Amino acid sequence: MNTQPPLHRTRFRVRSRAVAALTALLLPLAAMVGLAAPAEAATSATATYTKVQDWGTGFEGKWTVKNTGTTSLSSWTVEWDYPSGTVVTSAWDADVTSSGTHWTGKNKSWNGTLAPGASVSFGFNGSGSGAPSGCKLNGASCDGGSVPGDNPPSAPGTPSASNITDTSVALSWTAATDDNGIKNYDVLRDGARIATVTGTTYTNTGLSAGTDYSYTVQARDTADQTGPVSGARAVRTTGGGGDPGPGSTVKLGYFTEWGVYGRNYHVKNLDTSGSASKITHINYAFGNVTGGRCAIGDSYADYDKAYTADQSVDGVADTWDQPLRGNFNQLRKLKAKYPHIKVLWSFGGWTWSGGFGQAAANPAAFAQSCYDLVEDPRWADVFDGIDLDWEYPNACGLSCDTSGAAAFKNLMQAMRAKFGANNLVTAAVTADASSGGKIDAADYGGAAQYVDWYNVMTYDFFGAWAAQGPTAPHSPLTSYPGIPQAGFNSAEAIAKFKAKGVPSAKLLLGIGFYGRGWTGVTQATPGGTATGPAPGTYEQGIEDYKVLKNTCPSTGTIAGTAYAKCGSNWWSYDTPATVTSKMSWAKGQGLGGAFFWEFSGDTTNGELVGAINSGLN
Repeated sequence: MNTQPPLHRTRFRVRSRAVAALTALLLPLAAMVGLAAPAEAATSATATYTKVQDWGTGFEGKWTVKNTGTTSLSSWTVEWDYPSGTVVTSAWDADVTSSGTHWTGKNKSWNGTLAPGASVSFGFNGSGSGAPSGCKLNGASCDGGSVPGDNPPSAPGTPSASNITDTSVALSWTAATDDNGIKNYDVLRDGARIATVTGTTYTNTGLSAGTDYSYTVQARDTADQTGPVSGARAVRTTGGGGDPGPGSTVKLGYFTEWGVYGRNYHVKNLDTSGSASKITHINYAFGNVTGGRCAIGDSYADYDKAYTADQSVDGVADTWDQPLRGNFNQLRKLKAKYPHIKVLWSFGGWTWSGGFGQAAANPAAFAQSCYDLVEDPRWADVFDGIDLDWEYPNACGLSCDTSGAAAFKNLMQAMRAKFGANNLVTAAVTADASSGGKIDAADYGGAAQYVDWYNVMTYDFFGAWAAQGPTAPHSPLTSYPGIPQAGFNSAEAIAKFKAKGVPSAKLLLGIGFYGRGWTGVTQATPGGTATGPAPGTYEQGIEDYKVLKNTCPSTGTIAGTAYAKCGSNWWSYDTPATVTSKMSWAKGQGLGGAFFWEFSGDTTNGELVGAINSGLN
């Protein structure tokens, strides 16, 4: 019998040690400040700015460089000024530096060359309310030397969607403006142009049922200059299978197979706590990934452990000769009692992610092995799909992966091809939004078309693996003055996935049902020094919410989450109040819902699950 309690501990460590290592390796933006070398002036190119979104305490901006000439550009440099108080905090797809209030974005080694008519964008997150001014592109006006004094058109209004069917959607938008007139509009689906129209309406046909799409619009003026892209409209066509249903919101919790041992937490607890009626999905964690295949994680807990009548969901004891016992049979009973719940089998996690590299070498064979296991006749009715928890594609976790940026997309494409439209296919993904960090390491945007959603692990940003501190909340919703690492917060992670083309509806916000803490702390507010991790029930530096709410009640909040100081111990964790506010934020962002790690950290009456449920309703 493999009890697997170490897997529980290392599950948390995945987001801690990897983040700690990244923190040590990354230079803060301030350290990179310096003026870029002057570039050769280009007279046939434009640069346009778009504020993609604004969440109050910060914003996401994007510059788009377009070659409007007849010869190729070999490099590009965009310069602009921000008023004092407005700064760039993180960037992607360009090297962004500053000198005072003057900012410079220079191409990466792989995106500097632009053929005639081609364009490239780079994005960044920032704080402050100022707008850019004094734009220069390769030393010349950002309007482009080929059209002196002709400003590009404004952004059209965010398109609205109507008459959504299994295969089509009608779009409409408010017109853009231009000093010399609008010629037409490009309609973009998931970032790629699909049509050019002269009016402000377009009907997209030939779509797939039950599928997510993201639409934007871009205007062209009479000189064929393009303006900034409009806001994005997420659309899910009707029909299809595997999704939770039109207009529904995902409320997903992880159930750990090893929780039935030391934690004494069983499937029945989902019923008695009241949580089962408030969730839509369960991720069963974890199946193994080894030898290029999906494999059983813990056979005893999964399908062999015999349950007594008082432990069983329906009050009926297992018999020695029944074909299926263990957690799988209890999940079957839970689904019979709560037919709305869908269950996914999650594979990987921190301990078993090292197997994904071999799996990525033959995605089709790996997908076939996973399908054969999930659809085993003994428990095929228990599962409604598969979740892959690869920590991390083309980056380092417990081990380092070098499969390449395309490996994750290829794997998810194979999964969707094998599991089809009637099964859920999802993935747990990093929340590292730092410049050049883990989100940048893999093609999450390209893979999004094959998944129903991403579980964005927006927790474990900071913790006592940095034994001397500074103390910091492990799940900040937003950035805050003094945060130890730029890009390590939920808002910037979600913004970065959106910037890479992942529809909002395919992003779930992650909540941790536990706290992380230090000891030897004298400062009550974040940013204090420490001497090491605070003591915890199962592991130093970590404790369940159900314990902390009584032993170390919250004494303050920062960046949308709570913290507490009791004696010399300092903890950060989410409470029902902060969870409720995070759910409100998630709704405002148009996210597909929320998920949490994991059920056993909640109270016996499911306080945190209740907050997620009510906050998303």
